[in-house]
Amino acid sequence: MGSSFKGIGFMCLGVLCLALGDAISKWLGEVHSPLQIIFFRTLVSLPLIMLLAHQGGGLRTLSTRRPGVHLIRGLIYTGTMGCFVLGLTMMPLAEGTAIAFAAPLFVSLLSVPLLGERVSVPVVLASLVGFAGVLVIVRPGSEGISLGALSMLGAAVFYALMMITARRYGGREHLWAMVFYMTLVPFVVTGLALPLVWQAPALEHWPAFLMSGVLGVGATAFITLAFRHAPAAIAAPFDYTAMLWAVLLGWMFWDEVPDLGVLIGGTLIIASGLAIAYQEGRTSLKRRPSA
Repeated sequence: MGSSFKGIGFMCLGVLCLALGDAISKWLGEVHSPLQIIFFRTLVSLPLIMLLAHQGGGLRTLSTRRPGVHLIRGLIYTGTMGCFVLGLTMMPLAEGTAIAFAAPLFVSLLSVPLLGERVSVPVVLASLVGFAGVLVIVRPGSEGISLGALSMLGAAVFYALMMITARRYGGREHLWAMVFYMTLVPFVVTGLALPLVWQAPALEHWPAFLMSGVLGVGATAFITLAFRHAPAAIAAPFDYTAMLWAVLLGWMFWDEVPDLGVLIGGTLIIASGLAIAYQEGRTSLKRRPSA
């Protein structure tokens, strides 16, 4: 039980790092292009990842026999971050975070054609509830869905593809190799595009760029530790504490107060995600061979 409490604590710390990093990206996005934000974030993250890899088994853990897979995952991650940062600049922090929580729904649906998995009836029903929550938040009307909401939905789809590729190849590659190349590709892509979007940072922006990268690596490290100390079924639900931080940070720095639609929709999405995680946990236990 003590180990599980450690896992929950690490997960909450990781989620806090993510939420703070999101708030920083939203602030920087008021001035800088998402490409420039991603470039500096990955620039700071790469040496930190190499340091952690060195301490966790040596730089040989970064070796790979699947460069093509890492290239594809890196491009998907670039799309994830680009859509997410763009969406943050166009909508309140809590609203954007709630829509991004739709990622597990897309994982469930895309795992059928991409992984050949079967989706149970409870998962389908939970996914429908989650998508209903998305509709409550985005409230498509005669003017359609806002660009910010579309960007966040795009980020959720890209992130789902990230999870699916991790599910397929994660057991064959070292964790730090997956993280390193996932970060290296967007660094190269955004670096090539940087001259097209460059905006000289103000003095106060430099610490923010630095903290964005540090928080990103910190989140990865803490969440990794969380799953080492606690079963996924116990640690994963605490990912949704991000919604609390998003509401608090949005209110503190941008005077954003989520309306009833965001709260109801967010609750439906979170309930859906928890139901899917619970159902998948039960399925994994049934498939586990007996001793």
